[in-house]
This record gives sequence, C-alpha cells and structure tokens, in this order.
Amino acid sequence: MTSGVVCSGSSLLGQLAVKQTAPTLCAAQQSRTPGGFCPQPGASYRSLGSDLLCRHTWSSAAVLAGDAALLKQGATPAGHVQARGRRGRRPQVQCRQEVWGPAVTTSPPDEPARVVRAPSVVPPPPSSTVAPNWEVLPAMWHTLAQKYGDRVALDDPHRKPHIKMTYKELEQAIVDFSEGLRLYGIKAGDRVGLFSDNSHRWIIADQGIMMAGAVDAVRGAKAPAEELKYILEHSESTAVVVETPEVLAKLAPVLGELADRIKFAVVLWGEAATNGAATTPFPAHSFASFLQAGKTSRQATEAATGNGALRREVPCASQDVATIAYTSGTTGFPKGVMLTHDNLLHQVRNYRVVLDVQPGEVLLSLLPPWHMYERSAEYFCLASGARQVYSSVKTFKDDLVTHPPDHFVAVPLVFEVLYNGVQRKLAQAPAPRQKVAKLLIGASQKYMEALRAWRGLALDSVRSSAHPVLSFAQWVLAGVVAALLLPAHLLASRLVYGKVRAALGIKKTAISGGGSLPTHVDRFFEMIGIVLLNGYGLTETSPVLTVRRADRNVVDPKTGCALAPGVKGVVKARGPQVMKGYLKDPEATARVVDPEGWFDTGDLGWLAPASRSWAARNCRDVLVLEGRSKDTIVMSTGENVEPAPVEEVLLRSPLVAQVMLVGNDQRRLGALVVPAPDELAAHHPDAPPPTGQQLQDLIRKDLNHCLAQGSFHAHERIGPVAIIDEPFSVENGLLTPTMKMKRDVIATKYAAEIAALYQKA
Repeated sequence: MTSGVVCSGSSLLGQLAVKQTAPTLCAAQQSRTPGGFCPQPGASYRSLGSDLLCRHTWSSAAVLAGDAALLKQGATPAGHVQARGRRGRRPQVQCRQEVWGPAVTTSPPDEPARVVRAPSVVPPPPSSTVAPNWEVLPAMWHTLAQKYGDRVALDDPHRKPHIKMTYKELEQAIVDFSEGLRLYGIKAGDRVGLFSDNSHRWIIADQGIMMAGAVDAVRGAKAPAEELKYILEHSESTAVVVETPEVLAKLAPVLGELADRIKFAVVLWGEAATNGAATTPFPAHSFASFLQAGKTSRQATEAATGNGALRREVPCASQDVATIAYTSGTTGFPKGVMLTHDNLLHQVRNYRVVLDVQPGEVLLSLLPPWHMYERSAEYFCLASGARQVYSSVKTFKDDLVTHPPDHFVAVPLVFEVLYNGVQRKLAQAPAPRQKVAKLLIGASQKYMEALRAWRGLALDSVRSSAHPVLSFAQWVLAGVVAALLLPAHLLASRLVYGKVRAALGIKKTAISGGGSLPTHVDRFFEMIGIVLLNGYGLTETSPVLTVRRADRNVVDPKTGCALAPGVKGVVKARGPQVMKGYLKDPEATARVVDPEGWFDTGDLGWLAPASRSWAARNCRDVLVLEGRSKDTIVMSTGENVEPAPVEEVLLRSPLVAQVMLVGNDQRRLGALVVPAPDELAAHHPDAPPPTGQQLQDLIRKDLNHCLAQGSFHAHERIGPVAIIDEPFSVENGLLTPTMKMKRDVIATKYAAEIAALYQKA
C-alpha cells in the first residue's frame, strides 16, 4: 500500500516475511503516510491469518519511527504462538499498531530460515464460533435469522419512511431477491454487475446474488459510464443492478452495445418501469417488483414441494468466486480481483480477534459498501448480531449524536475531519479557557510520550546506541515523568476529553483503514481515550492482512538465509484471505503471486531489531512500512525518497489541502500544492491572501518548517513549489474512488508546471 507504517504482528492465520535483493541505509525518523487499507507511520499491525514477506530494495530514504501506544491485550489465533518474547508467552502490552501472528521463525541469522506453525498453546479465539459451519457466505443468513430473529439488523434512518429490518426480514428479502434472479435466468457462476452506493438494499442485492450461486462485479454508482461498461464487458455480466434510474440512464448508451448478453436490469431506488425501461434494450425492474416476483416464485415452489429449505440452498462451494472487486487503479482501467467465499469467510471468522462486537451493538456505516474494507466489516458485524445504521456525508455529524455508534469504520480523512473540528471548537473558546485547555493538552501529550517509553513502546528509541545504564536511567525517568503528569492527564480527561468523547459519540471502537492514519490524529484519539484501531491490507487480500498487531520472517531470496532486522524490503503476504487471482489476467496474477503463494503488496518495510533501549524493549520485530516501491522518487544525486511519509508530514501545514512530491532525475524535491483557501484567508485577516511568488515562498517556508519538526534528511527538504488551483478529486480523474492520488495521471496533467519548476531552479 503506501509508506511510513510500522507493523508488528500476528497474522489471522498466516505468516509475515521479508526478502532482500540489495543492502540499504536506514535512519529512524517520525512521519506518516497516505494510502489504502494501508500502512501507517508508526503503526504496527495484527495480521489476519496471512504470511507477510518483504523483499529488499535499494534505498537511502529515511524510515519512520512513528507512534506506539498501549492497547489491551488480544487473543492469538488458534494453533499459533507469537514470536515475541519467550515461546508461547504473549507480551503484556501491545504496540498501538502492532502486528502479531502465527508464523514463527526458528532459524538463527546464519542458517536458512523456515516459517513453521507452532503447536496449539492457546484456545481458539472467540471468532471461531462466529461462522461455525458456513461453507459459503450467504449460508450465514439462515443461522442469523434463527439466532437473532426479531433483533434489528439494518437501520436506514434517512429513507422515507425510516427503514428498520430485522434479521428474519433480511434473510427473507435476500432469499426473495435470489429467487428473482433465478426466475429471470441467472444461473450459478453467472456474473451480475452491481453499481450502487450505501443503503440497506445494497446488501440484499449483494447477498441475493451470492445466494443464487452467481458472482457480483461491484463498483460505485458515481463511476464514469465507460468504466462501468468496461466492468460489465470484462466480467461478462449477464444482468446489472444499479442504484437509481439516473445511473441506468447514464449507462443507456453503452448498454445498447451489450444487449446480446445483458438479460435485465434491477433499479434499487426509483421506479424503473416509468423512468428507465424505455432507455434500455432489455427489461428493467424496480426493486419492489423484482422482490415480489421472487417471493411469488418462492411461495409457489414451496407450496409444490412442501420444502422451503430448498430455496436457501446455495449452489456453489467455498473455493468458488463470490465477488469480483475492481481495484481503484491509479492508472488505466481497474483489475478485477477474484475473491472466493473462503476469502470472505476468513475475514468474518477472524475479525473478532481484534474487534469485539456484541449482539445489538451499533455499527455506523458511512463508507461505500463496494469497498472491501467496509464490506468485510459489515459482514462481520452482522454475523455478530449487530445493528447496522446507515449514514452519509451530509448526515454523519448528526448521526453521531442521534445514533451514537459502538463501532465506527472510516477512512483516515474522516478522523482528520473530526480532529480538525475539535481544533476549531478549541480555537473559538474564550482566551482563558483556550490557555488552560492547551496547557492541559500539552501536559497530557508529554504524559503519553513518557508512558510509551515506560511501557517499552517508544519506537523512535529502537536504534538508540545509549549505554545500558543510561538507557535504564532514561526509562526510569520516563516512569517518573509519567507519574508526575498523570494528575494533569486525568484532569484534562475530566475537563476537556470527556466533552470531546461525548461530542464524537463513539462508545467503543473506531477503526481506520483505506489509507494511512496521520500520526498526530492517531495520538490525539489515543490521548482523549477513544480506542482507534488502524488496519493494513489490500483489495487482493479481502482486504485485511493486519490490524495493529503479525509475525514475519526475513530471508534472502537466493539463499533462503535469515537476514538481520533493519534491512528494508518489499512486504509480501500469504494466507487464506489472499485472492484467487485477477480475472482474465494470469500474467498480472503471476507478477504479484509467486509459485509458493506469496502475494507482493508493493509496500516497502523493515523489521525493527532488538533494541538496547529500555524505552523500546517491547518493539522488537515490529514491521515498519515506509513507502510504495513503485512510488519511489529517484533523484539525480542517487538519493531515493519515498514520497508518502514526507507528504504525510507536509499535510500538517494548515495552508496545504493537498500535496504531491515530484523530483525524479532532479537534484531537489519539488511539490505540487493545492492550497487551503480558508486557512490562507485566516492567515492574513487584514489583507488579501498572498498570490504568485509570495504565496509560493510562504507555503515552501511552512512546508519546510513542518519537516524540521522530524528527523528528515537534507535531500528531503522541499525546493520549488507549484501552486495548483484545481483540487485533486475523483471527478477530475486525479484521485481514485478511495481517495488515493493517481500520481502518474497528475504528473502527466501538470507536466508543464513540473518542468517549469526546475527551469526556474
């Protein structure tokens, strides 16, 4: 995924490792990174049943030390022990983004490494009871209907009328939708395009398709018509389900070309018969009429056979493809990632190792359901008997108050928005109150830093070469400082953080994924007492590999010998959640999955060595992820720079809304910057905001001020800056639907501006 992440870990039933191809120089440094369900600076992650592997690449780029914090101890997957500390013994505390897992390296550094399975020394995790006998994902709905019956499963409060659907009603709707598909000619193995965003009808369609034995090819309703056409063609879909008549109308010009294959369309919201049917060369059904047709057919079959269970049989197997999730793709058309029922059920069975969801608890659903991160969380929470409440960008703030969630899943941007909102409220408070709050917050921050060191979780001390006696003295001092500052932290919690927690409404757990969580945001939530987990994975891994905790192996690809920690590599993963492959693209599949089943994530990382520092004694084997191998900027000086960690820090500038580093084959780094106009205006309240060269100089100065707060090298300082007036967005094609920058596309669009930067320099 992206850069600057720290992972230590446990795989939810898998392994981690690193491979070397060349030596590297690394220096510890604090930073953060943007990305997909992805690496975060200073983060350690718990692996969900995967093996992780890193292949070494050349780079002199600085690496991240990042954030470590105390989390409650979690369970280890059945049949495995953690390779941290003495064999079979779990550490008493976990790094905040730590990865723990099943793979154990048994070879000394000078012998060939082998990843082995440890004997079963711990009981199965609680999640082992979530999906006891389910071979395929839709098999769970009958079990859940029997177990939770009239308990509310789906709550869609912003529909008119307000929709509440029990587990019994949800199962019935899924069965009826499935029967409708069979009635209109969908057979096991057929593909159905599903182009819609979040609502309770999405999961009915999704699971109805799977219950019919078919495969859904998913994408958002706002994707361009050409991209949706490509997905329909590439997946060879024989039917299409869309969100609204407007989406159907958008597709009308391209659907005519697919009339020989597409049998019908279903419109989830709106009356297809009057609004969409005339624009398509095949029947278009409204959701209500389609569900009724399925219900009528089902009832007729049940009356004829006297066996309603026949309608719940799913004509597919665990290794059959369940869904084709099209990657966001930063260049060209997306790849179709084939995920099996076994892939998805692995997530359902193992999420509980890191997320404790009890029946009746509320999951606030904000992200698009076609994103595998949101989708896997929804499957797990519903399998646990939770109530899923649907929200939207417009209603999200109110929903936190009216439907305070026990659990909340979001991308880092949402948590940044929440953080910025708190900062604005603080800035609007009377001056005396501001002063007191800032004093308490400052003391609280120092308390958390001292506590990390006392707990042995100070990753920035991993490479310390201090004498053991001095290190011990520093550790003792950290404990004393933490004890002295504890009253101030408790006072801040009572006077400040309690109000913040009440306003945010998150009662139990927040989960960040789909990108890298900024370190300052992560530390803020830690400080105010909200549990914020950070996950790492990819669409190709269903998607979760790790959630702040995994064990790994470090080997040389030629000799198989174990490498010393600290060597940088490309992370690879292997486990039950790794995809079946890319649809119709065996060559692309072979490029990322080797014959032994290792999936190349493309993320750069290294394993933290055993530290002489007492403050970092519990950070051994933390996996530090610091960039994407293909995003590396190679400068003419021979220096390599991973842009994401640097960009993470640059985004701390209040004057910057978006930034992308440039500088391939140049002597200095440059930056394309989209300014934050409101902050610029606030920066100059008594004069017009600066423009032209004055604005460039102001922003460059602020960017380098941000970098000066960390341990960046001289070659990572920002030189020339280009101001970009148009924000990077999904609509203009410069961001993926998951808000990742399309670096190649941006570089091509602004090639003249980039060239001008270095002509001036």
